[in-house]
Amino acid sequence: MNYWLVKSEPAAYSWADFNRDGGTDWTGVRNYQARNFLQQMQPGDLVLYYHSVSDKEVVGVAAVAAAAAPDATAEAGSGWVAVHLKPQEPLAQPVSLAQIKQDQRLSQIGLLRQSRLSVMPLRAEEFDVILELSA
Repeated sequence: MNYWLVKSEPAAYSWADFNRDGGTDWTGVRNYQARNFLQQMQPGDLVLYYHSVSDKEVVGVAAVAAAAAPDATAEAGSGWVAVHLKPQEPLAQPVSLAQIKQDQRLSQIGLLRQSRLSVMPLRAEEFDVILELSA
């Protein structure tokens, strides 16, 4: 199993929206590195859902329900892909970006090293630390 983090602006598509919908195709990614990460996602992988821009906090856990397929919002044949994500559970307490920055165990997390990237892999240890911080 692999672990990931995806970012969404809560004003555009919040954790509440995601739960209301029961899942979504993660469309609209137009960064090559993020697209490559989407292509690596497999059903069953776990994903941390991060509210970017305003809240700047991890708010829940999702799972990859379907592997990468052509992104329906992109031009046909463009090579852009989307995965289908389903919500699993909200975090007991959101984990803020400030908390992540303060925890030495997370000093190498992609969220800090490549802050503009919307899809990124996590090490299992990083995933577990964030869950621990939310308890």
